[in-house]
Amino acid sequence: YKVLPAVLTIDEALKGEILVHKDINDLEYVKNVFFPQPDSNIASWNKAIKGDIKQGFAEADVIIENELSLPAVAHVPLETHVAIAKADPFTKRVEIWTSSQSPFGVRQMLAKALGISQGDVRVVVPHIGGGFGGKAGIHLEPLVVVLSRAARGKPVKIIATREEEFSQLPSRAAMRGRVKTGVKYDGKITASEITFDWDSGAYADYGVNVGRAAQYSGAGAYEIPNLEINSRTLYTNKVYSTAYRGFGHLETHWVIERQMDLIAQALKMDPYEFRMKNILREGSVTISGEIINQYSGRPDQCLAAVAKEIGWTGYRSKEEREVSFKTGKVRGKGIACLQKAPAMPSNTATSALLQFDADGNVRVMIGAIDMGQGAMTVMEQIAAEVLDMPLEKVRVSSETDTDKNPYDWSTVASKYTFMGGKAVTRGAMDMLSQMKEVASQILRCPVDELTHGQEKIFIRQNPHKAVSYQDIAMGYLYDNGNSIGGPIIGRGVYIAEGLTFLDPDKGQGLPALDWTFGAHGVELEVDVETGEVQILKISSAFDVGKAINPKLCEGQIIGGVLQGLGSAFMEGFKFSAEGRLLNPSFMDYKIPTSQDIPTIVVPILIENPQADGPFGARGVGEHPMISVPSVIANALYDALGINFYELPLSSEKIALAIARSEAEHKEPLSE
Repeated sequence: YKVLPAVLTIDEALKGEILVHKDINDLEYVKNVFFPQPDSNIASWNKAIKGDIKQGFAEADVIIENELSLPAVAHVPLETHVAIAKADPFTKRVEIWTSSQSPFGVRQMLAKALGISQGDVRVVVPHIGGGFGGKAGIHLEPLVVVLSRAARGKPVKIIATREEEFSQLPSRAAMRGRVKTGVKYDGKITASEITFDWDSGAYADYGVNVGRAAQYSGAGAYEIPNLEINSRTLYTNKVYSTAYRGFGHLETHWVIERQMDLIAQALKMDPYEFRMKNILREGSVTISGEIINQYSGRPDQCLAAVAKEIGWTGYRSKEEREVSFKTGKVRGKGIACLQKAPAMPSNTATSALLQFDADGNVRVMIGAIDMGQGAMTVMEQIAAEVLDMPLEKVRVSSETDTDKNPYDWSTVASKYTFMGGKAVTRGAMDMLSQMKEVASQILRCPVDELTHGQEKIFIRQNPHKAVSYQDIAMGYLYDNGNSIGGPIIGRGVYIAEGLTFLDPDKGQGLPALDWTFGAHGVELEVDVETGEVQILKISSAFDVGKAINPKLCEGQIIGGVLQGLGSAFMEGFKFSAEGRLLNPSFMDYKIPTSQDIPTIVVPILIENPQADGPFGARGVGEHPMISVPSVIANALYDALGINFYELPLSSEKIALAIARSEAEHKEPLSE
């Protein structure tokens, strides 16, 4: 074969002298959502403009510009991608068993790719061993179907090796962010201009969706009156990208939350005070024009909580650092904020079915996938709460089958507690409505005078006049043999309400179903000789609206923080000059282990209920790893007086930075 010239860097992609996809002008895409540029390597260019950016910079007393970057990283689920297909040799029927976060998405895309009806595609997803966004799209499934057809209908199974998982299946995109911010001397931001360039690899996949999310969330949890964001998703000849836990927000917050500290340093202002001057509050207007209200959440409370937990008092002085350096171990503290809304289509929908068994137990069927985040447990809790019955009598089926289960768009975006919870609530209410109709005949009472509790329907004023759920579950049988009603089956649906497309020129609109705000505070210790970092304490606060299951929330926070430490300290793809991946295995690609767990992790749950959320809840699955690298770098500045602009923050990189700093000072900073 002939070796063709390759596009290997963001700048090469932007030049467009070599096109990764020469047919880019003919590619099919969703209009008004993505904006591929003709005859280029730009899969989508999403823009946001708010206010008058020229006027904003003219009003600024100080303008600070910086460039920050981070590499592509692997999802590293415990279970690699795996798929089994059985294609009927006599019909178009295809059955697939796959490790996927999106069974209905796989069905839709596979049907389109094969030119068959969605009804001819059955997708079954059992328990899966982790996803983190890497299993949100369609990957191995078309290949196993084609092979099964070639094998005349025999089932074909493919299990990706770990090396294939690294080098052939999707990753998180590398990104470069350039940010220019204008501020007044009192710390008020007047303008910001931000460009995010995403190295999405050979294919866009979910990469274009990630770039779009930066369009409306890329300035962080702050109100900026004059703003311009350009988010460009680029094709290169490298491992392609897809969704990853945080959906681009760890990346954008690496840029924004470092910039906030860099501005505070330039102004000689406490970064806590600087953030509080600009943080979103009730009445603030977001990038896309949404007005924050009393039900949106409180990022200021999250920031205050973590600052208090770590004992934040401001940056250490130069003299304090010099004294610490002489001991060989220096400590520093840092803070960072974060925000994320579910990144999803404006017509995202979900559904649930609830059915009584004859013994009065309830079975719940949903279309979501539980990867360990606790979706099934939370849905069981919600159903039990609405029906007022013991949790152990409600069960969510664990296997998802597109031929049997009700529809759910995809288990991504930290949206399921909110959306699935709404659907299950409505399904449970539907069951109650049906039972009250039957009970009204049994008890000879109008429906509006009935209520429920303790697995019974009863008359509000005469609670002793009641009928049990079990007696109604399959239909009520009178003493004389007459029967009424029938099996009680509840149906609940929910579709994202009030969302809009974003204006293609200015990015104005309503893209967010809800916002979850948060903050991290960290105290760390650095060995000045080796550059090794020990996290002594990290405090992470999130406004979850209402913690339906606090233990699950805390588990997500602890796990997310640890995963974020991987991006902060060690994870990242390395490529040769020819674009070959150099670290496609655990031999050279490191992830956090139990030895990397911080000494103390303090999850903090802030509860300002979301008015339209189930019991006031918001999602918190992805958020804990967002801004973890940022808060680490901010704390490293406090400890060392050195700023870092590229991830990962390896021990080697930190030790070399310390050595350079000592050389520049021309005297050792430690003895």
